[in-house]
Amino acid sequence: MQTGTLTAEVRARLLRVSVATLTTALFKRNLRNQLIQDVRPISPSSARMVGEAFTLRTIPAREDLCTISLVADRSYPQRAAIEACPAGHVLVIDSRKDARAASGGDILMARLEARGAAGCVTDGGMRDCQEIAALGFPVYQSRPAPPISLIHHNAVEMNVPIACGDAPVYPGDIVVGDADGVVVVPAHLVEPIAAEAVEMTAYEDFAAEKVKEGRSIFGLYPAGEEARAEFARWREERKR
Repeated sequence: MQTGTLTAEVRARLLRVSVATLTTALFKRNLRNQLIQDVRPISPSSARMVGEAFTLRTIPAREDLCTISLVADRSYPQRAAIEACPAGHVLVIDSRKDARAASGGDILMARLEARGAAGCVTDGGMRDCQEIAALGFPVYQSRPAPPISLIHHNAVEMNVPIACGDAPVYPGDIVVGDADGVVVVPAHLVEPIAAEAVEMTAYEDFAAEKVKEGRSIFGLYPAGEEARAEFARWREERKR
């Protein structure tokens, strides 16, 4: 699939909006399966995550192939992906929703961070979670997974279309993570989705303020004609 470039402007917009809001903007375009299911940040206090997807695919490990010597092979995709993931990208690992063995650990995540990656997501688990949390680097997983990856995972390809937590992920898609989870925005839609999400966020801030003042949600959320007019005045006041 053709991918686009994530501009600094679009990245900045995505850093201002929530994963929840992005899922609504995607739903309006009939895209219902872009949330990576059952992943959460290792450290909820880590920075927001936005970057283009660089993918890694695994298959179930076979004992005669997945020996300890494999991790010293520079061409082994799990190790190679750490050194190949470009700066500003998110490494997205298809671990087949299997957290019985690790998708990575603190040394690999520290190397990704040092190379300028924007984060990492696996639908499996990570080892060394306390050390990863201390990095402050955005890493998402389903649960901790102490055993070495080779017990259950054989990495076979990188930068190919994958599934991660039941979501389709194509290389170059835009991956956004916050404290709630991770969503994947198709690359060709990222500019209009980001622009719409910024507008939606502004209106949601307005609606939340009015609800706290005692307003009913009816006619406010979703917006009725009067609420839209009031919102326009509200925005103008804040620009002054």
